[in-house]
Formats: sequence, structure tokens, C-alpha cells
Amino acid sequence: MARDERGVTAQSEDFAAWYNEVVFKAGLVDRGPAKGTMVIRPYGYRLWELLQSELDRRIKDTGHENAYFPLLIPQSYLGREAEHVEGFSPELAVVTHAGGKELEEPLVVRPTSEAIIGEMMAKWISSHRELPLLLNQWANVVRWELRPRMFLRTTEFLWQEGHTAHVHEAAARRETMLALGIYREVARELAAIPVVPGEKTPGERFAGAVATYTIEGMMRDGRALQSGTSQCMGTKFASAFDIRFTSESGREELCHNTSWGMSTRMIGGIVMTHGDDTGLVFPPRLAPHQVVIVPITRGGNVAVEEAADELARRLRAVGVRAHADARPQHTPGFKYNEWELRGVPVRLELGPRDLEAGTVMMVKRLGDDGKQSVPIDSLPETMPGVLDDFQASLLARATAFRDSHTRTVDN
Repeated sequence: MARDERGVTAQSEDFAAWYNEVVFKAGLVDRGPAKGTMVIRPYGYRLWELLQSELDRRIKDTGHENAYFPLLIPQSYLGREAEHVEGFSPELAVVTHAGGKELEEPLVVRPTSEAIIGEMMAKWISSHRELPLLLNQWANVVRWELRPRMFLRTTEFLWQEGHTAHVHEAAARRETMLALGIYREVARELAAIPVVPGEKTPGERFAGAVATYTIEGMMRDGRALQSGTSQCMGTKFASAFDIRFTSESGREELCHNTSWGMSTRMIGGIVMTHGDDTGLVFPPRLAPHQVVIVPITRGGNVAVEEAADELARRLRAVGVRAHADARPQHTPGFKYNEWELRGVPVRLELGPRDLEAGTVMMVKRLGDDGKQSVPIDSLPETMPGVLDDFQASLLARATAFRDSHTRTVDN
């Protein structure tokens, strides 16, 4: 197989091998001790935190509140909705013993939270005045995975799951599309992934839903990746869990429910949408480090290292996530290669001559600009624009790739 000097398989040779190598070599993830589990390393988790923060803000801005529900669910709860339990049965992890004794009723490790949240909604809702109830949960879930791929299919993963209850079907359907719109915006504006929204076929619906909507992104191997889903649940779960309210006319009616989720799978989507044979390419709005400064010193030039630290501080002061890499055990060349592999949008190289001239060499992760000498003092003002342009170029690149690999099917 064709490999570059970092030992990363070329995408054209074996895309799956490229993906597996780059997420490990770039320090995003490691394997957990239990089959199918993953350890998200600090670099990968920082990306998740940035995505989580922006998604959480949008969820709250639309009136939803965060809550947290138990990890362990009585097995009988899942059995109340037949399609739901049938859809998840092959993936369930079940606790049968605790405290040295066999449990009277087995407990399921949540694969999703419709059942436990439905149980609580039934306790909390009694009147139309208490609706809509708009909840969101950030949590881990477990779905037993026989063929794991880091971030894409793992036994345990992180996500958010929204769960809402409404008086009318029309309101529930609006909520379903609102959530889908939030996901589309996050994918496009933050991850620079031009996703396509649509409705899944009946055979692909979420277990127990009356309609499932999805955003799909095209990866660089030409395959689509489901990146977020939103379900209109109708009154199925309300009937199963007795989620009722008294209407304005005094009649007892069933609630209309929705559920929707986006997970750490988005990290895999970012890797596969933007990465190249050199490694990761991160969109600036989600990059853990937007700018890395590499001081070039021989024998330890304190002035250069101090100038690199000061430049990083000045960039951070204007909202740029900047990092000065002064590790003495690695050469500048090693650092260049490493940060290219790790997908940092912009690298700044600062040596004694640059410092004397008041300039720095700027290198973008993508593009034909090569190395550009720019004034150090201009960077706090110009760097936000440089990053915005890089973000826009990634979206344009991904859109062009998607469009060139899309065909209209008439039958």
C-alpha cells in the first residue's frame, strides 16, 4: 500500500485503513479494554466539547432545558412499545446481577432514553398548560457493536438526545423539523459539511417512530454518513407510557412526542469529509488548536520562545485558539509534520531572523499559498479573517466534491 512518510495509507488505496490509522496517529482516540469501546483522548474530546458547546447553545436558545435520566432502565419499560424493543433487542446490554445477587428484574443499560423519559413525562404532565415539555439530555449510551469503527460504530458513545411532548401533532412535526434544522446548521456552519436533509424509508425508521428525518453527509470515499436524526413519534410512546393531559375542553388526550439526537459520530464525519493523504484537516470553528506557533531555535533561543508565547497570548486575547509548541525534544520539522497530521488549520514558523524582521512565516493546512511572510503585529487583527476564509474554503471544497459525485435518479 502507498504510504507517506508518516505511515498513513493513501485514501485512494484503502480509505478504511486511512481512516483507522489517522484517528489513532493524530491522537483523537484509543481502544478501550472492552470490545467495541473507545477512549476519546484529550485532543479528540476538545473537538467534541467545542461541538457540544455550540449545539447546546442552539438547543437552549430554542427553549429546551437540559436534564439527566438514569443509565439503568427496568427491562419491562422497553417492552411497553413493541417496535421499540424489537428494534433494539440485538444491541442491548443487560444487567442481571448486582450486589452478589440475581436481580428480580434485569436492568437494561440505556441504548436510548425514550422509555425512561416517557415514564417520567407521564408523572410530570397532567394539563395542556404544562405543554410543550422540551427536554434535552447529554449522556452516554450503549448499543452492543460487533463490528466497531472508532467514532462511527462503538459499543458506547456520547450524544445528546432531545425529547419533547406536545398538545398537537402539527406542533410535534414542527419540533421534529426544528431539530433537523439545528443539526443541518451545526454540520454546515461549524463542521463545514454540506449535509443533505431528508426522510428515511419506513424500513429505516427509528424503532417505534412514525417518521424519521436525517442529515446525510458525503464522505471522501463517496459514501453517505448519517450525521443526525430527528423522529416524530406520534402518540405511540404516549399510549405505551400513558403520557396524557387534560385539554382546554376538559378531555383527556395523548401527547404527541418527538426525539432527536446527534453523537460523537460527527467527529468521524469531520475526519472523513475533510481529511487527505497527509492526515486530518479540521474546520477552524471546531479545531482544538486553530493556530500552532513553532519557534525555530538552536541551542534554546529564549527570545524566540518568549516571542512565540507572547504571540499565542495576543491571538488568544482576540478569540483565536493558539498554541506555542516549544517542546525541546522535537525538531521543528517533526512538529511541522505532526501538526499537519493533526489537522491544525494554520501554522506559524518563527525563527531568529523572522523575529529580527518583525515577521513570521504562515502556512495554511490546505491551499496553494505556500509559505507567506506576514508582520507579527498584524496577526491579532488579520488571523480571524484568515480562519474564516479557511472555513469557507473547506465548505466550498466539500460542496464541490458532493455535487460532482451526486446523480439524480428518476426511478
